[in-house]
Amino acid sequence: MTDKPAVMFEESQGDRLLRKSQETPMFPIAVGVLSVAVAYGAYMFKNKGKMSTSVYLMHLRVGAQGAAVGALTLGLVYTMFKQHFLKKD
Repeated sequence: MTDKPAVMFEESQGDRLLRKSQETPMFPIAVGVLSVAVAYGAYMFKNKGKMSTSVYLMHLRVGAQGAAVGALTLGLVYTMFKQHFLKKD
């Protein structure tokens, strides 16, 4: 056994975001979709009409979940396509 000291690797938030973006290219797209959904929801909150706030927020939540599932599905399809159809023999 060697008595080497354990080196702790500190990673900043910016470095971690860059690393995750390089590992999974759908990550920045998912963050963008989330940002658009939140901005749209905040904008449309002013124009909700007579709809109650709780019903509006439930609709917004379902829409945001749909956007998240859609982004995950696109990422899965992209990964499967890359692994199975673009694979070099």
